[in-house]
Amino acid sequence: MTRFVHQRSVAFIFGALLSVAVVLLGTGISSAGQEDEKADHDRRLNHERHLFVWAGDQSRTNPDFLAVINFDEHSSHYGEVIKTVPLPGPGATGNEPHHVGLSQDGKVLATGGLLSVLKGQPEIFFFDVSDPEEAKFISSVNPPLSSITDDFEPLPGGGFLVTMMGGSQGHAPGRVVELNKDLKVVAEHPKNPPEGGFNPHGISVRPEFNLMATSDFICPTSTLNSVAGGLDLRGSIRIWDFERRQILRTVDIPNAGGTIDVKLIPRDSEGRAYTAGMLDDKLYLVDTQHGTAMAVFDFTSIAEGGWPQLMRMTRDGQRLFVTMNQAGKVVMFDTSEPSAPRILSTLDLGPTSGPHYLRLTRDERRLVISDYFLNEDSFGKVHAEGDHKIHVAKVTNDGLALDLRFQLDFNTAFKTGPARPHGLAMK
Repeated sequence: MTRFVHQRSVAFIFGALLSVAVVLLGTGISSAGQEDEKADHDRRLNHERHLFVWAGDQSRTNPDFLAVINFDEHSSHYGEVIKTVPLPGPGATGNEPHHVGLSQDGKVLATGGLLSVLKGQPEIFFFDVSDPEEAKFISSVNPPLSSITDDFEPLPGGGFLVTMMGGSQGHAPGRVVELNKDLKVVAEHPKNPPEGGFNPHGISVRPEFNLMATSDFICPTSTLNSVAGGLDLRGSIRIWDFERRQILRTVDIPNAGGTIDVKLIPRDSEGRAYTAGMLDDKLYLVDTQHGTAMAVFDFTSIAEGGWPQLMRMTRDGQRLFVTMNQAGKVVMFDTSEPSAPRILSTLDLGPTSGPHYLRLTRDERRLVISDYFLNEDSFGKVHAEGDHKIHVAKVTNDGLALDLRFQLDFNTAFKTGPARPHGLAMK
C-alpha cells in the first residue's frame, strides 16, 4: 500500500512538472510570436507609406506640381497617385522642377525650380507634408544673389542648405543658400565666392567631422541657345568648414567633364568622399583633407558614355548607388574598401530610360529612381528626356531587383498630360 502511494506521488509530481513545462513552453512560444508580430508592426510603421514626386508639365503650359503616391507595399493601391498639388499663381509654369529636400522633422518638403530665373519666378518652393494626403503649398522664396536651384541638405532644428548653381543672372559664381526654420533666406555662402567655376550642384555633410563638400558641375547659362559655344562643364569639389560655412580647399579634377554629385562616405575615419566624372566615365575617391582625388573605377566597363550622375550611400558607408543616365542603368557597389569599390549589381532599366534622381528608404531596403534629367526643349542645348517612369528596386546586401508591383508612368498618370518627374522624397 505504501509503495502504491509512493508511486502515485511520484507520478503526480512528474505530471505537475510536465504541466508547468508545457505552460512555460507555450508562454515562450506565445511571447516569441508576439515579439515577431510587434517587430513586423514596428517595421510597417517605420516604412514610408507615401512617395512625393516633384514634377513639371511636359508642355510647360499647366502648373508644375507635387504628386503624392501610395508607397505602402501592403496596400492594394501601391504605386497609385493619391493627389497632386499644383503650384499656384502666375509663376506656376515652366520652373523645371528639379531636386527636393525633406525637413528633418518630416513636415516640410522644399523643392527647386532649375529654370525659374528665365521667367523671373521664385526659385524655391515649400509644401506642408505633415499630413501627406492633405499636402498643400506653403510659400516660395527667391534668393537675391543666386539662382538655378539644385540640391537640398536639411538642417537640425529646421531649415536647409541649398546649392544654387548660378548667380542672380545664372552665371558663375553660384552660392549655397541657408534657409532657417521659418523658411527664410538668412545667408548666401560664402560671402566672397571663388570666381573660378564655382557652380555648386551636389552637396554632402558630416557635422560630426565639421565637414561639408559641394561639387561644381556646369555654368548654367552655357546650356542656353542664346549663349554661343558649347557646354561649360566643371570638374571640382569644394571642401568646407561646415560650422563656419567657409570653403577650405578646392579639389580640381580637370578631365571629369562635370562633377555633378559628391557624397562624403559615412563613418569613414579619413573623411573621404566619392564623385563621378560625367563625361570621362570615372568614379573618383576624394581625399578631403589633402585636396586630392584618384580614379578608382572605370564606368566604361559597364557602358562607355553612360553619364554616371547622382549617388546615394547607405548609412554604414558600405554600399554606393550611382545612376548612369545615358546607359539606362543603376549600379550598386560594395564600398567596404573605399579605394577598391566592387560592383555588386547593375540594374538595367532600358537604353532610353534615362535614370537620374534616386533615393533610399529609411530602412535602406528600397531604392526609388526617376527617369528624367533635363530637356531644355527649343531654348537650350540639353535634351535628356528619359521615359518619365518611376521605378522601385528591392535592395539586399548584395543586389538590386526591380519591384514589378510598382508601376508608375508620368506619361499617362495625369489628366493634364505627360509630365517630367524629377525629385523624390518618402515619408
